[in-house]
Amino acid sequence: MSTRHSRSSLRKGGKLRLHRAGAVAPAGRDEDRADFEHRDDPQHRRCEQGWRRSPVPAVLIVGAGFAGAVYARTLADHDVHVHIIDRRSHVAGNAYDEAAATGIRVHCYGPHLFHTSMASVVAWVRRFGRWLPYEHRVQAELPDRRCVPLPINRTTINLVFGASLRTQVDVQTFLASQAVPCAAPRNAAEHLNSRIGPRLTDLFFRPYTRKMWGLDLEDLDPAVVKRIPLRFDEEDRYFPSDAFQFLPERGYTDLFGNILDHERIKVSLATPFHKSLLSGFGFCFNSMAIDEYFDEQLGPLPYRSIRFHHREEAAEYTRGTSSVINFTDASPFTRETDWSRLPGHASELKSKTITVEQPCDYRENGLERYYPVKTSDGRHDALYRRYRELAAKEGCVAFIGRCGTYQYLDMHQVINQSLAGANAWLAGNGIQ
Repeated sequence: MSTRHSRSSLRKGGKLRLHRAGAVAPAGRDEDRADFEHRDDPQHRRCEQGWRRSPVPAVLIVGAGFAGAVYARTLADHDVHVHIIDRRSHVAGNAYDEAAATGIRVHCYGPHLFHTSMASVVAWVRRFGRWLPYEHRVQAELPDRRCVPLPINRTTINLVFGASLRTQVDVQTFLASQAVPCAAPRNAAEHLNSRIGPRLTDLFFRPYTRKMWGLDLEDLDPAVVKRIPLRFDEEDRYFPSDAFQFLPERGYTDLFGNILDHERIKVSLATPFHKSLLSGFGFCFNSMAIDEYFDEQLGPLPYRSIRFHHREEAAEYTRGTSSVINFTDASPFTRETDWSRLPGHASELKSKTITVEQPCDYRENGLERYYPVKTSDGRHDALYRRYRELAAKEGCVAFIGRCGTYQYLDMHQVINQSLAGANAWLAGNGIQ
Protein backbone atom coordinates (compact mmCIF):
# COMPACT_ATOMS: atom_id res chain seq x y z
CA MET A 1 0.00 0.00 0.00
CA SER A 2 1.60 3.24 -1.11
CA THR A 3 1.16 6.34 1.03
CA ARG A 4 1.87 8.94 -1.58
CA HIS A 5 -0.41 7.38 -4.16
CA SER A 6 -3.19 5.86 -2.05
CA ARG A 7 -6.63 6.20 -3.62
CA SER A 8 -9.71 7.60 -1.98
CA SER A 9 -11.94 5.03 -0.28
CA LEU A 10 -14.98 7.08 0.71
CA ARG A 11 -17.78 4.82 1.88
CA LYS A 12 -20.43 3.95 -0.64
CA GLY A 13 -23.64 5.87 -0.24
CA GLY A 14 -21.90 9.06 0.85
CA LYS A 15 -23.57 12.32 -0.07
CA LEU A 16 -20.49 14.39 -0.81
CA ARG A 17 -20.75 16.64 -3.83
CA LEU A 18 -17.61 14.99 -5.13
CA HIS A 19 -15.70 15.70 -8.33
CA ARG A 20 -12.45 13.88 -9.14
CA ALA A 21 -10.83 16.55 -11.27
CA GLY A 22 -11.51 19.31 -13.74
CA ALA A 23 -12.24 23.01 -13.83
CA VAL A 24 -13.50 24.53 -10.61
CA ALA A 25 -16.55 26.78 -10.59
CA PRO A 26 -18.13 28.48 -7.56
CA ALA A 27 -20.61 26.32 -5.65
CA GLY A 28 -24.37 27.47 -5.20
CA ARG A 29 4.05 28.59 21.41
CA ASP A 30 2.00 27.95 23.37
CA GLU A 31 -1.25 26.27 22.48
CA ASP A 32 -3.52 29.27 23.00
CA ARG A 33 -1.32 31.49 20.84
CA ALA A 34 -1.31 28.88 18.10
CA ASP A 35 -5.08 28.49 18.26
CA PHE A 36 -5.94 32.19 18.18
CA GLU A 37 -3.04 33.62 16.19
CA HIS A 38 -5.20 34.53 13.19
CA ARG A 39 -8.37 35.84 14.83
CA ASP A 40 -7.36 39.46 14.21
CA ASP A 41 -5.78 38.84 10.84
CA PRO A 42 -7.22 41.45 8.46
CA GLN A 43 -7.64 38.70 5.87
CA HIS A 44 -10.36 37.19 8.09
CA ARG A 45 -12.34 40.44 8.02
CA ARG A 46 -14.43 41.87 5.22
CA CYS A 47 -12.81 41.47 1.80
CA GLU A 48 -14.17 44.49 -0.03
CA GLN A 49 -13.33 43.45 -3.57
CA GLY A 50 -14.88 39.98 -3.33
CA TRP A 51 -17.69 40.91 -0.96
CA ARG A 52 -19.12 43.66 -3.12
CA ARG A 53 -19.52 41.33 -6.11
CA SER A 54 -22.20 39.32 -4.31
CA PRO A 55 -24.08 39.55 -0.99
CA VAL A 56 -23.10 35.92 -0.28
CA PRO A 57 -19.80 35.19 -2.06
CA ALA A 58 -18.71 31.63 -2.70
CA VAL A 59 -15.54 30.64 -0.87
CA LEU A 60 -12.70 28.49 -2.23
CA ILE A 61 -10.90 26.29 0.29
CA VAL A 62 -7.61 24.66 -0.69
CA GLY A 63 -6.95 21.40 1.16
CA ALA A 64 -9.40 18.80 2.49
CA GLY A 65 -7.56 18.09 5.73
CA PHE A 66 -8.76 19.19 9.17
CA ALA A 67 -8.15 22.90 8.60
CA GLY A 68 -9.99 23.02 5.28
CA ALA A 69 -12.82 20.72 6.41
CA VAL A 70 -13.50 22.70 9.59
CA TYR A 71 -13.56 25.98 7.67
CA ALA A 72 -15.80 24.44 5.01
CA ARG A 73 -18.35 22.99 7.43
CA THR A 74 -18.46 26.11 9.63
CA LEU A 75 -19.06 28.38 6.66
CA ALA A 76 -21.61 26.03 5.09
CA ASP A 77 -23.53 25.86 8.37
CA HIS A 78 -23.91 29.66 8.01
CA ASP A 79 -25.29 29.44 4.45
CA VAL A 80 -22.00 30.21 2.69
CA HIS A 81 -21.38 28.13 -0.43
CA VAL A 82 -17.97 26.45 -0.35
CA HIS A 83 -15.86 24.67 -2.95
CA ILE A 84 -13.04 22.65 -1.42
CA ILE A 85 -10.26 21.28 -3.60
CA ASP A 86 -7.36 18.94 -2.88
CA ARG A 87 -4.58 17.77 -5.17
CA ARG A 88 -4.64 14.35 -3.54
CA SER A 89 -7.17 11.72 -4.55
CA HIS A 90 -8.76 11.56 -1.09
CA VAL A 91 -10.18 13.72 1.69
CA ALA A 92 -8.92 13.82 5.32
CA GLY A 93 -5.41 15.13 4.55
CA ASN A 94 -2.73 13.39 6.59
CA ALA A 95 -5.43 11.81 8.80
CA TYR A 96 -6.61 9.66 5.86
CA ASP A 97 -7.04 5.97 6.72
CA GLU A 98 -8.09 2.87 4.81
CA ALA A 99 -8.19 -0.91 5.17
CA ALA A 100 -5.00 -2.77 4.27
CA ALA A 101 -4.97 -6.19 2.59
CA THR A 102 -5.08 -7.73 6.07
CA GLY A 103 -8.41 -5.98 6.74
CA ILE A 104 -6.78 -3.82 9.41
CA ARG A 105 -7.36 -0.09 9.27
CA VAL A 106 -4.14 1.84 8.66
CA HIS A 107 -3.49 5.56 9.05
CA CYS A 108 -1.69 6.05 5.75
CA TYR A 109 0.35 9.06 6.93
CA GLY A 110 1.27 7.75 10.37
CA PRO A 111 -0.73 7.34 13.61
CA HIS A 112 -3.21 10.15 14.33
CA LEU A 113 -4.25 10.00 17.98
CA PHE A 114 -6.90 12.45 19.10
CA HIS A 115 -6.24 14.01 22.50
CA THR A 116 -7.29 17.33 24.01
CA SER A 117 -8.75 19.07 27.04
CA MET A 118 -10.79 21.47 24.90
CA ALA A 119 -14.44 20.57 25.51
CA SER A 120 -15.57 22.81 22.64
CA VAL A 121 -13.41 20.90 20.14
CA VAL A 122 -14.71 17.57 21.45
CA ALA A 123 -18.32 18.75 21.15
CA TRP A 124 -17.68 19.76 17.54
CA VAL A 125 -16.07 16.50 16.38
CA ARG A 126 -18.70 14.41 18.15
CA ARG A 127 -21.30 15.90 15.81
CA PHE A 128 -19.87 13.80 12.99
CA GLY A 129 -19.28 10.34 14.42
CA ARG A 130 -18.87 8.06 17.40
CA TRP A 131 -15.52 7.74 19.19
CA LEU A 132 -13.73 4.95 21.03
CA PRO A 133 -11.70 5.61 24.20
CA TYR A 134 -7.97 5.09 23.73
CA GLU A 135 -5.07 6.11 26.00
CA HIS A 136 -1.88 6.06 23.98
CA ARG A 137 1.35 4.52 25.23
CA VAL A 138 4.78 4.43 23.56
CA GLN A 139 7.86 2.34 24.27
CA ALA A 140 11.45 2.74 23.13
CA GLU A 141 13.47 -0.28 22.10
CA LEU A 142 16.93 -0.30 23.69
CA PRO A 143 20.04 -1.75 21.99
CA ASP A 144 19.54 -4.99 23.97
CA ARG A 145 15.96 -5.22 22.57
CA ARG A 146 14.25 -4.44 25.87
CA CYS A 147 11.33 -2.04 25.49
CA VAL A 148 10.96 0.73 28.08
CA PRO A 149 8.34 3.46 28.61
CA LEU A 150 8.61 6.73 26.69
CA PRO A 151 8.44 9.58 27.65
CA ILE A 152 11.06 8.82 30.28
CA ASN A 153 9.62 7.91 33.67
CA ARG A 154 10.86 6.18 36.83
CA THR A 155 10.55 2.72 35.27
CA THR A 156 12.62 3.84 32.26
CA ILE A 157 15.41 5.20 34.46
CA ASN A 158 15.50 2.13 36.69
CA LEU A 159 15.76 -0.19 33.68
CA VAL A 160 18.44 1.85 31.88
CA PHE A 161 20.65 2.42 34.93
CA GLY A 162 19.86 -0.77 36.85
CA ALA A 163 18.68 1.43 39.69
CA SER A 164 15.95 0.96 42.31
CA LEU A 165 14.50 4.45 42.62
CA ARG A 166 11.21 4.33 44.52
CA THR A 167 9.93 7.88 44.95
CA GLN A 168 9.65 11.04 42.90
CA VAL A 169 12.26 12.65 45.14
CA ASP A 170 14.62 9.74 44.43
CA VAL A 171 14.20 10.32 40.68
CA GLN A 172 14.68 14.08 40.92
CA THR A 173 17.81 13.65 43.01
CA PHE A 174 19.21 11.04 40.63
CA LEU A 175 18.57 13.16 37.51
CA ALA A 176 20.15 16.18 39.21
CA SER A 177 23.31 14.08 39.62
CA GLN A 178 23.27 13.31 35.89
CA ALA A 179 22.39 16.78 34.62
CA VAL A 180 24.74 19.40 33.17
CA PRO A 181 23.38 22.71 34.52
CA CYS A 182 22.52 25.39 31.97
CA ALA A 183 20.59 28.48 33.06
CA ALA A 184 19.46 29.51 29.57
CA PRO A 185 19.56 26.61 27.07
CA ARG A 186 20.14 27.83 23.52
CA ASN A 187 19.36 24.55 21.78
CA ALA A 188 17.78 21.15 22.33
CA ALA A 189 21.03 19.53 23.50
CA GLU A 190 21.58 22.08 26.27
CA HIS A 191 17.95 21.80 27.36
CA LEU A 192 18.00 18.00 27.57
CA ASN A 193 21.43 17.76 29.19
CA SER A 194 20.30 20.25 31.83
CA ARG A 195 17.28 18.09 32.69
CA ILE A 196 18.28 14.44 32.23
CA GLY A 197 22.03 14.40 31.56
CA PRO A 198 24.09 13.21 28.57
CA ARG A 199 23.49 9.45 28.90
CA LEU A 200 19.69 9.59 28.59
CA THR A 201 19.95 12.42 26.05
CA ASP A 202 22.28 10.43 23.81
CA LEU A 203 20.25 7.23 24.16
CA PHE A 204 16.71 8.48 23.60
CA PHE A 205 17.07 11.76 21.74
CA ARG A 206 20.32 12.14 19.80
CA PRO A 207 19.94 9.34 17.22
CA TYR A 208 16.18 9.89 16.94
CA THR A 209 16.65 13.63 16.33
CA ARG A 210 19.28 13.06 13.67
CA LYS A 211 16.91 10.69 11.84
CA MET A 212 13.74 12.68 12.39
CA TRP A 213 14.97 16.21 11.74
CA GLY A 214 18.23 15.73 9.84
CA LEU A 215 19.84 17.90 12.53
CA ASP A 216 22.04 17.45 15.57
CA LEU A 217 20.51 18.36 18.91
CA GLU A 218 22.82 21.36 19.03
CA ASP A 219 21.10 22.78 15.92
CA LEU A 220 17.51 22.08 16.99
CA ASP A 221 15.21 24.63 18.62
CA PRO A 222 14.71 23.62 22.29
CA ALA A 223 10.95 24.15 21.82
CA VAL A 224 10.84 20.94 19.76
CA VAL A 225 11.91 18.77 22.72
CA LYS A 226 10.27 20.87 25.44
CA ARG A 227 6.91 19.50 24.34
CA ILE A 228 8.06 16.00 25.44
CA PRO A 229 7.33 15.58 29.17
CA LEU A 230 9.62 14.08 31.81
CA ARG A 231 8.00 12.09 34.59
CA PHE A 232 9.25 11.23 38.05
CA ASP A 233 6.63 8.55 38.77
CA GLU A 234 5.52 5.45 36.83
CA GLU A 235 2.90 7.22 34.67
CA ASP A 236 3.30 5.70 31.21
CA ARG A 237 0.43 7.26 29.26
CA TYR A 238 1.66 9.57 26.51
CA PHE A 239 -1.00 12.24 27.13
CA PRO A 240 -1.96 11.85 30.82
CA SER A 241 -3.04 15.48 31.26
CA ASP A 242 -5.57 15.48 28.39
CA ALA A 243 -9.16 14.96 29.54
CA PHE A 244 -10.34 13.54 26.20
CA GLN A 245 -8.47 10.77 24.39
CA PHE A 246 -10.14 8.72 21.67
CA LEU A 247 -10.22 7.51 18.07
CA PRO A 248 -13.10 7.73 15.55
CA GLU A 249 -15.03 4.45 15.63
CA ARG A 250 -15.30 4.19 11.83
CA GLY A 251 -12.01 5.92 11.04
CA TYR A 252 -10.97 9.40 10.01
CA THR A 253 -11.96 9.04 6.35
CA ASP A 254 -15.52 8.23 7.37
CA LEU A 255 -15.47 11.15 9.82
CA PHE A 256 -14.42 13.56 7.08
CA GLY A 257 -17.16 12.22 4.82
CA ASN A 258 -19.67 13.26 7.48
CA ILE A 259 -18.06 16.67 8.04
CA LEU A 260 -18.17 17.47 4.32
CA ASP A 261 -21.66 16.03 3.78
CA HIS A 262 -23.50 19.33 3.30
CA GLU A 263 -25.54 20.71 0.42
CA ARG A 264 -23.44 23.89 0.34
CA ILE A 265 -20.11 22.06 0.15
CA LYS A 266 -18.67 20.84 -3.14
CA VAL A 267 -15.48 18.72 -3.10
CA SER A 268 -13.06 18.30 -6.01
CA LEU A 269 -10.23 15.79 -5.57
CA ALA A 270 -7.11 15.35 -7.71
CA THR A 271 -7.45 19.08 -8.33
CA PRO A 272 -4.32 21.19 -7.82
CA PHE A 273 -4.58 24.86 -6.94
CA HIS A 274 -3.56 27.58 -9.32
CA LYS A 275 -4.09 31.29 -8.84
CA SER A 276 -6.44 31.62 -11.80
CA LEU A 277 -9.08 29.90 -9.65
CA LEU A 278 -9.28 32.87 -7.30
CA SER A 279 -11.23 35.03 -9.74
CA GLY A 280 -14.29 32.83 -9.38
CA PHE A 281 -14.63 33.29 -5.61
CA GLY A 282 -15.13 36.02 -3.06
CA PHE A 283 -12.49 34.63 -0.70
CA CYS A 284 -9.99 31.78 -0.38
CA PHE A 285 -8.78 29.91 2.71
CA ASN A 286 -5.60 28.16 1.62
CA SER A 287 -3.80 25.38 3.52
CA MET A 288 -1.06 24.81 0.94
CA ALA A 289 2.54 25.63 1.87
CA ILE A 290 2.79 29.41 1.94
CA ASP A 291 6.19 29.44 0.20
CA GLU A 292 4.82 27.21 -2.57
CA TYR A 293 1.98 29.69 -3.16
CA PHE A 294 4.55 32.42 -3.75
CA ASP A 295 6.72 30.18 -5.95
CA GLU A 296 9.44 30.21 -3.25
CA GLN A 297 10.40 33.73 -4.32
CA LEU A 298 12.02 34.38 -0.92
CA GLY A 299 13.52 30.90 -0.73
CA PRO A 300 12.05 27.53 0.35
CA LEU A 301 10.77 26.80 3.85
CA PRO A 302 12.18 23.39 4.83
CA TYR A 303 10.03 20.46 5.94
CA ARG A 304 10.68 16.92 7.01
CA SER A 305 8.72 14.12 5.42
CA ILE A 306 8.19 10.41 6.11
CA ARG A 307 8.42 7.32 3.96
CA PHE A 308 6.06 4.63 5.25
CA HIS A 309 7.03 0.99 4.84
CA HIS A 310 4.08 -1.40 5.32
CA ARG A 311 4.50 -5.12 5.78
CA GLU A 312 2.36 -8.07 6.76
CA GLU A 313 3.18 -10.20 9.80
CA ALA A 314 1.62 -13.24 11.41
CA ALA A 315 -1.06 -12.60 14.01
CA GLU A 316 1.37 -13.80 16.69
CA TYR A 317 3.94 -11.10 15.86
CA THR A 318 4.78 -8.90 18.82
CA ARG A 319 7.28 -6.19 19.71
CA GLY A 320 6.96 -4.62 23.12
CA THR A 321 3.47 -4.08 24.53
CA SER A 322 2.41 -0.72 23.04
CA SER A 323 1.03 0.20 19.62
CA VAL A 324 4.07 2.36 18.81
CA ILE A 325 7.71 1.40 19.38
CA ASN A 326 10.44 4.03 18.95
CA PHE A 327 13.91 2.96 17.83
CA THR A 328 17.04 4.20 19.60
CA ASP A 329 19.53 2.68 17.14
CA ALA A 330 21.43 4.20 14.22
CA SER A 331 19.17 2.71 11.54
CA PRO A 332 17.25 5.13 9.28
CA PHE A 333 13.93 4.16 10.92
CA THR A 334 12.32 6.04 13.81
CA ARG A 335 9.32 3.99 14.91
CA GLU A 336 7.01 1.06 14.23
CA THR A 337 3.21 0.94 14.54
CA ASP A 338 1.17 -2.20 15.14
CA TRP A 339 -2.29 -1.09 13.95
CA SER A 340 -4.03 -4.11 15.45
CA ARG A 341 -3.40 -2.65 18.91
CA LEU A 342 -5.59 0.39 18.23
CA PRO A 343 -9.28 -0.03 19.14
CA GLY A 344 -11.66 -0.54 16.25
CA HIS A 345 -8.86 -1.15 13.74
CA ALA A 346 -8.97 -4.97 13.49
CA SER A 347 -12.32 -6.79 13.45
CA GLU A 348 -10.79 -10.23 12.89
CA LEU A 349 -7.07 -10.77 13.42
CA LYS A 350 -5.71 -13.32 10.94
CA SER A 351 -2.50 -11.38 10.26
CA LYS A 352 -1.11 -7.95 11.09
CA THR A 353 -0.13 -4.86 9.15
CA ILE A 354 3.00 -3.24 10.58
CA THR A 355 4.22 0.19 9.48
CA VAL A 356 7.81 1.41 9.89
CA GLU A 357 8.64 5.10 9.40
CA GLN A 358 11.72 6.48 7.66
CA PRO A 359 12.07 10.29 7.85
CA CYS A 360 13.57 12.23 4.97
CA ASP A 361 13.67 15.67 3.41
CA TYR A 362 10.36 16.57 1.76
CA ARG A 363 12.15 17.06 -1.56
CA GLU A 364 13.06 13.35 -1.45
CA ASN A 365 9.42 12.30 -1.03
CA GLY A 366 7.40 13.96 -3.75
CA LEU A 367 7.26 17.31 -1.88
CA GLU A 368 5.12 15.76 0.86
CA ARG A 369 5.46 18.31 3.67
CA TYR A 370 4.79 16.97 7.19
CA TYR A 371 6.87 18.78 9.81
CA PRO A 372 8.18 22.38 9.70
CA VAL A 373 11.87 22.45 10.64
CA LYS A 374 12.61 24.61 13.70
CA THR A 375 16.27 25.51 14.20
CA SER A 376 17.92 27.01 17.26
CA ASP A 377 18.70 30.26 15.42
CA GLY A 378 15.10 30.72 14.25
CA ARG A 379 16.09 31.43 10.65
CA HIS A 380 13.20 29.48 9.11
CA ASP A 381 10.61 31.21 11.29
CA ALA A 382 12.10 34.53 10.22
CA LEU A 383 11.64 33.52 6.58
CA TYR A 384 8.04 32.50 7.27
CA ARG A 385 7.34 35.93 8.75
CA ARG A 386 8.55 37.50 5.50
CA TYR A 387 6.15 35.27 3.55
CA ARG A 388 3.36 36.27 5.91
CA GLU A 389 4.05 39.91 5.08
CA LEU A 390 3.60 39.03 1.40
CA ALA A 391 0.40 37.18 2.24
CA ALA A 392 -1.05 40.26 3.94
CA LYS A 393 -0.97 42.00 0.55
CA GLU A 394 -2.88 39.24 -1.23
CA GLY A 395 -6.30 40.62 -0.39
CA CYS A 396 -8.86 37.83 -0.40
CA VAL A 397 -6.56 34.91 0.54
CA ALA A 398 -5.85 33.68 4.07
CA PHE A 399 -3.40 30.88 4.90
CA ILE A 400 -4.48 28.19 7.34
CA GLY A 401 -3.28 24.90 8.83
CA ARG A 402 0.20 23.53 9.40
CA CYS A 403 1.71 24.37 6.03
CA GLY A 404 -0.11 27.67 5.63
CA THR A 405 1.11 28.96 9.00
CA TYR A 406 4.38 26.98 9.24
CA GLN A 407 3.53 25.60 12.67
CA TYR A 408 3.63 22.17 14.26
CA LEU A 409 -0.01 21.71 15.27
CA ASP A 410 -1.86 18.75 16.73
CA MET A 411 -5.31 17.92 15.36
CA HIS A 412 -7.21 19.56 18.20
CA GLN A 413 -5.17 22.73 17.78
CA VAL A 414 -5.93 22.84 14.05
CA ILE A 415 -9.63 22.37 14.74
CA ASN A 416 -9.70 25.03 17.45
CA GLN A 417 -7.72 27.48 15.35
CA SER A 418 -9.95 26.84 12.34
CA LEU A 419 -13.20 27.24 14.28
CA ALA A 420 -11.92 30.54 15.67
CA GLY A 421 -10.74 31.73 12.25
CA ALA A 422 -13.95 30.77 10.44
CA ASN A 423 -16.17 32.38 13.05
CA ALA A 424 -14.05 35.54 13.02
CA TRP A 425 -14.40 35.75 9.24
CA LEU A 426 -18.15 35.25 9.46
CA ALA A 427 -18.48 37.94 12.12
CA GLY A 428 -16.28 40.32 10.17
CA ASN A 429 -18.53 39.91 7.16
CA GLY A 430 -21.74 40.34 9.12
CA ILE A 431 -22.83 36.70 8.67
CA GLN A 432 -24.75 35.33 11.62
